[in-house]
Amino acid sequence: MPLPSDQYDRQLAANVRPADWTNPDPRQRYHLVVIGAGPGGLMVAAIAAGLGARVALIERHRLGGDCLNAGCVPSKALIAAARSWRVAADSSRDFGGPRTVGTGDFATAMQRMRRLRAELSRADSAARYRDLGVDVFLGEGAFTGRDAVSVAGRVLRFRRAVIASGSRAAIPRVPGLEGTGYLTNETVLDLAQLPRHLVVLGAGPNGCEMGQAFARFGSRVTLVEEQAHILPGEDPDAARVVGRALEGDGVRLLVEARVLRADPRGSTRVLQVQRDGRTEEIAADQVLLAAGRVPNVEGLGLEAAGVAFGPRGIRVDDRLRTSNRRIFAIGDVCSQERFTHVADAQARLVVGNALFFGLGGGDASRLIVPRVTYTSPEVAHVGRSLGEAAGAGYRVDTITVPFEAVDRAVLDGQNGGFLRVHLQRGRGRILGATLVAEHAGEMIGELALAVTAGVGLGAIGSTIRPYPTQGEAIRKVADAWRRARLTPRAKRGFERFFRILR
Repeated sequence: MPLPSDQYDRQLAANVRPADWTNPDPRQRYHLVVIGAGPGGLMVAAIAAGLGARVALIERHRLGGDCLNAGCVPSKALIAAARSWRVAADSSRDFGGPRTVGTGDFATAMQRMRRLRAELSRADSAARYRDLGVDVFLGEGAFTGRDAVSVAGRVLRFRRAVIASGSRAAIPRVPGLEGTGYLTNETVLDLAQLPRHLVVLGAGPNGCEMGQAFARFGSRVTLVEEQAHILPGEDPDAARVVGRALEGDGVRLLVEARVLRADPRGSTRVLQVQRDGRTEEIAADQVLLAAGRVPNVEGLGLEAAGVAFGPRGIRVDDRLRTSNRRIFAIGDVCSQERFTHVADAQARLVVGNALFFGLGGGDASRLIVPRVTYTSPEVAHVGRSLGEAAGAGYRVDTITVPFEAVDRAVLDGQNGGFLRVHLQRGRGRILGATLVAEHAGEMIGELALAVTAGVGLGAIGSTIRPYPTQGEAIRKVADAWRRARLTPRAKRGFERFFRILR
């Protein structure tokens, strides 16, 4: 982590990595030792301590983990600023608003991000968790045996432990890349000046989000993706909508493209990119890596603890238990769904599984996990994709409502997206849903509840919604499903009824 650079970074560090922090004297034995103070580890520690357990929390960098310091919090602050810039620029053309003149102040947007991050860091501070009754240890934690961890020269013995060490940016194996001074999700936040040309390697959620944000700030952005389309894990139609939006913001998309080599040339980074059988050189003043995440398993002493792990992270069973029955793991270090809300949900399960013999816990596979890519428009998904549903043996009906059929979306000028729902054939049971809309992340919760609770389209369609809202798209899906149930035979029956009725 970089050293503090201004008053807000100093405030952040004072909360989540205090320079004057003194580690407490270890207890004789802890009910629970937590390694990693990201969102999952913090939640585990707070719940367990609140229930009266003796809890130790170990963090080698900063409390709050990647989410607070270099992930969700700062990135969404930048996305909000970039969206505001774009709305201001489009106001005159789309709504007759005032014309904007000149360029924005990138340094002010970055300062706002650091200020908000520092303010939010109070909730994750070392002092707060100490006051909650947690013994907070700052330093490198490593297992020395099956029931002991060392940190800063002290040994902590435990009844149970939870590993929540998170993940970091993956570094692609590109010759010469190490010498280019590339950026990751951490170091991009230290930029003092807006890059003239930013090349982003990887067009998953993070790459698309940051690529669009920097294009809206005024950078020339090139997005390089090896797969056939951006957002490879999403519905291809959703990816196409986002792709058009990115190109509308000036982002150049290079899909099915591979970086062969990277070289520094003075202050410029030159990438050799192969695409369609041709190779071109792309010169940029910054390169951002967004090619996935790698679990943090190094330096934890997992071998000494008898904890099995591999390239994808620590191996756990459905109760989040490792090969050492005393030790559990949650979050990015063991999960393929690397989201803050997944770590939070697993944290709530693991306390019951670890401390109360599974009572109050549960199986991780039962979690219904929505996901959101925070581009404009956003892409939100919950449940199974069409391929996953078919692969699980379901016969599927799919209903799609374009947002050009949703009045509020038309009025807002945000009618380029859609809602697509996959249903068990002949029933109103929702197997999965994808939303592409400006506020898809705010709307996916209703569908996530429906999938989790088994609420069908019949109940959803009978719910009264205020008009006009973009959430009306969900009612329109229910209406379309009801119309589809009106078979020709049923329709003929109704026609006979009304002929008889006088």
